Amino acid sequence: MADIKVVGVVGSGQMGSGIAQLAAVDGLRVWLFDTDPIALSRATNSISNSVHRLIAKGHLTQASNSVENGEVLQRLHCTTNMEDLSEADIVIEAIVESEDVKKKLFQDLDKITKRSAILASNTSSISITRLASATTRPCQVIGMHFMNPPPIMKLVEIVRGADTSDETFNVTKALAERFGKKVICSQDYSGFIVNRILMPMINEAFSTLYTGVATKEDIDTGMKLGTNHPMGPLELADFIGLDVCLSIMRVLHAGLGDSKYAPCPLLVQYVDAGRLGRKRGIGVYNYAKATELAKPSPSSKL
Repeated sequence: MADIKVVGVVGSGQMGSGIAQLAAVDGLRVWLFDTDPIALSRATNSISNSVHRLIAKGHLTQASNSVENGEVLQRLHCTTNMEDLSEADIVIEAIVESEDVKKKLFQDLDKITKRSAILASNTSSISITRLASATTRPCQVIGMHFMNPPPIMKLVEIVRGADTSDETFNVTKALAERFGKKVICSQDYSGFIVNRILMPMINEAFSTLYTGVATKEDIDTGMKLGTNHPMGPLELADFIGLDVCLSIMRVLHAGLGDSKYAPCPLLVQYVDAGRLGRKRGIGVYNYAKATELAKPSPSSKL
């Protein structure tokens, strides 16, 4: 298994574009694949803006010259053709948190990528062993769970499947550390480490709201000021996406078989209603309303 020189990323949403940015800034060639060309265009703009913000804040001083010369974006290749991932040394998927969808993707990647390539999943809860079973190379399948947003958050959670080889683990860990990340390692159990702890807390916050114990504002303020969390659990759920939170709770409930992981009915209701959080403009909080309030009135321009 050679050193990583070319990285493939599947999915150009916030997680996928963030992972692609990390690799491109680090000097690696990147293929960012998505079936939606508009999403790829948004991702390119997002990466460009993010890199320049980080330079302005002094977080990318070593890379600033190459960034200003456009070298980072030159290393980033966007494509709607999955075949372009064939030269990647590692492919990291960051698509919807659905086991069936991810398995189908891994089957396709197994046919397209070179035999030495590592297939990594950014899943935050789904069994790596089961994803690996969809391929003919289970020893080269691994979980590489970045935190959101990947360019900022310092942690990567690495998860070995039942057959993941030591070489695959070592190469993946070295890549995460090359990106400047702190690596923690989890066994392949539902939710791994971070979401095994975080999601039940968010679910309990929904239950606290659902049963009328307190308002959403007081729940979040209590956790921020009482436990020194930077965001309250309901605010954080909106940031993550309520659909993602619900998906993870269902994985925990099914995988661990304990009723304490049953999703709160209010969380289910919000997702059914399309209230998915910041990305939809409304979740627990109404962000569209906040945006309207922030707009200057006509009189303010006089």
